[in-house]
Amino acid sequence: KKKKVCVSSSGNPHKKGQSNMDVGGNVGGLIVNNKQRAMLPNKSRGEFVRNQRKDSEGFSESPDLEFEYADTDKWSAELSELYSYTEGPEFLLNRKCFEEEFRIHVSDDKWTELDVSQHRAHAMRLLDGLEVITREKRLKVARAILYMAQGTFAECSSEAEVQQWMRYNIFLLLDVGTFTALVELLNMEVDNSAACSSAVRKPAISLADSTDLRVLLNIMYLMVETIQQEDPADSPEWRATRETFKTELGSPLYNNEPISVMLFGMVTKFCSGHAPHFPMKKVLLLLWKSILFTLGGFEQLQNIKVRKREHLRLPPLPEDSIRVIRSMRAASPPASASDLIEQQQKRARREHKSLTKQDNLDAFNEKDPYKSDDPREDEDDNDDNDNSMEVEPFPMERDEVMPPPIPHPPSERVNFPKGLPWAPKVREKDIEHFLESSRSKFIGYTLGNDTDTVVGLPRPIHESIRTLKQHKYISIAEIQIAKEDEFQKTPLSGVMFCSPCMLMNISMTSKPLVKLTCDSSPYQIALLKILLAAAPTSKAKTDSINILADVLPEEMPTTVLQSMKLGVDVNRHKEIIVKAISAILLLLLKHFKLNHIYQVLATHTQPLTSNFISVLDFPYCVVHDLPELTAESLEAGDINQFCWRNLFSCINLLRILNKLTKWKHSRTMMLVVFKSAPILKRALKVKQAMMQLYVLKLLKVQTKYLGRQWRKSNMKTMSAIYQKVRHRLNDDWAYGNDLDARPWDFQAEECALRANIERFNSRRYDNNQSNPDFLPVDNCLQSVLGQRVDLPEDFQMNYDLWLEREVFSKPISWEELLQ
Repeated sequence: KKKKVCVSSSGNPHKKGQSNMDVGGNVGGLIVNNKQRAMLPNKSRGEFVRNQRKDSEGFSESPDLEFEYADTDKWSAELSELYSYTEGPEFLLNRKCFEEEFRIHVSDDKWTELDVSQHRAHAMRLLDGLEVITREKRLKVARAILYMAQGTFAECSSEAEVQQWMRYNIFLLLDVGTFTALVELLNMEVDNSAACSSAVRKPAISLADSTDLRVLLNIMYLMVETIQQEDPADSPEWRATRETFKTELGSPLYNNEPISVMLFGMVTKFCSGHAPHFPMKKVLLLLWKSILFTLGGFEQLQNIKVRKREHLRLPPLPEDSIRVIRSMRAASPPASASDLIEQQQKRARREHKSLTKQDNLDAFNEKDPYKSDDPREDEDDNDDNDNSMEVEPFPMERDEVMPPPIPHPPSERVNFPKGLPWAPKVREKDIEHFLESSRSKFIGYTLGNDTDTVVGLPRPIHESIRTLKQHKYISIAEIQIAKEDEFQKTPLSGVMFCSPCMLMNISMTSKPLVKLTCDSSPYQIALLKILLAAAPTSKAKTDSINILADVLPEEMPTTVLQSMKLGVDVNRHKEIIVKAISAILLLLLKHFKLNHIYQVLATHTQPLTSNFISVLDFPYCVVHDLPELTAESLEAGDINQFCWRNLFSCINLLRILNKLTKWKHSRTMMLVVFKSAPILKRALKVKQAMMQLYVLKLLKVQTKYLGRQWRKSNMKTMSAIYQKVRHRLNDDWAYGNDLDARPWDFQAEECALRANIERFNSRRYDNNQSNPDFLPVDNCLQSVLGQRVDLPEDFQMNYDLWLEREVFSKPISWEELLQ
């Protein structure tokens, strides 16, 4: 019988209700348990298993995932993720509040039929209503403003029309000063001690406890997300409004601090347990979009990096990393361990057994995954032995082991550049090591850090040195570290102090970093706590914080359909939180590092597929008639090859891990100690070039410590590292000859790094300096004369004498003074 398959939008067949790609190791949902296998006839079992293996191996020839990594997802997707499915009834409540206010103050006409002056008058009238004392009236007006920000969807017939009116209404609300009023109201709600104490005493917190906060955060998020979206059709007034709003959002205009710092304060207050009713998903989303808008995304980071290298007189960048990665093609995922074991057992029963390479048999038999008593060790051993039997199949088995590749039409073929994608790089330290070893070998003495003297060395060594220097790359971080070391040695010979604004003159949008730099440690801990609570795990989290306060309804579900819908909503809620936190950490990490290496944040894999209900997403749910939901439709879910937000989160977390472990020997060894290689290898099953690249980078730094047997058993992974990861000349990552091997004194390395960071922060941002001679001096005449100076009592008693002696009795040449 032919298997029934479903075809997704990308044309890939897969079984209904299962995902096409799973990081956990199941490709295409091809899972066969012992019970299913036992139900088959004896003759059919082998054929069934063989077909399963064919399908799984044939999937490696499938096209790459159609995923484009960017700062954010599509605008419509970012809007829909703001709301949970349990907030659906509030859309009609917002509409009702707006229509009541509209009929009282305007007329029975429609909002879309009024002119600009009438729109502006009503917006200002609603803004005045936010200043009333009564809490219920204030919430009603806020809901009416939220309905405006949602595009007055009741008068629209399509999603595009809703989005068009959203942009118009939001720019109108910003023009009349709504955002500033919302920030003041948000500050008032955050400081509401009565609401916080009431939430702490409650045994269970629901959606109703955060109503006021959610309405305010919804409006603010819609305004930030909509205004930062650039449209070529925008008028010059809107473009000027966008730039002004961007500057205000990053300036300390709201309660003497940027909006991002205020939101970080909400995150820390929530994690401390003093405000468990805060809608943390909305806070994190608004925080992410505020940082992205004020500091800039990946394109702005690249431009800042180019300008900063020019400022430091460094050579230009060899290439743009994002563009290179977009032109790369994903590697075929490694074969699963079960397939390799079954192939080996079959070959062992055949008469050609003697032709199999003995070293491969030894490599397989050295670690038998079925001999271990610990299931965790079994999992690691299975992953360690992936690709251990990558030998050419026998001719008679070729048809059943290696199916023919899937043909593609000529129009779908993409021409990829030949050769390696990256230009090689060499550090100054690598050249020093090479010259030191060469001099010690051929001459018998060394010259320290001298990289110019080549007297006495053979001519091939001269050629090697020229090649190394030709590809030498000096990073901005190396320049910054060298300057810091110079300041520590001779603090009075150079510029000892500089204001944070002077320090950040390369990027005018970096002013929010000043406050975040000084207080970043509590923010990091709070974000990591929430990330841990949202990360998927099989273990119960009894001591984790409750992040479901803004998704659980006031009345728990009573039917199976309601329970399934809530389960989908909770999983979606956690995924969005992980997406926001990973984006926040990565953005701050890259901006801090680019601003100064010592400002860098010092310190889970997410399933790629997700079950979601697209008909409940905004604005689809408010424009179209919703179909009847059933338990079967919820169980099947919406068929999609992958979930954008989960793949985005995985890549962000991999990039963060790469940043934290780069050139850090102690942190690299932690990856080895905690056995990250099997987990990273399973992630290679995702056919997406960018995700594979950052996985391969993490595997590359570990290969020299994983042992010869691991490298021998994973030659396909080693080949992928060679093809896709940038090469460092003189880096023998594939052979295990570690030149930087040191004793396991990792605590000293981390303590030295921490000491450097503390000295950097105290010298630039600490106002309580112990040495008064090192305090910054104010040389501005206007500010100095405007300061109040307390004079001692003896000076006040002899003030007349001082005036006579120092002022009246001395002649003053006013002409010379003016010149």
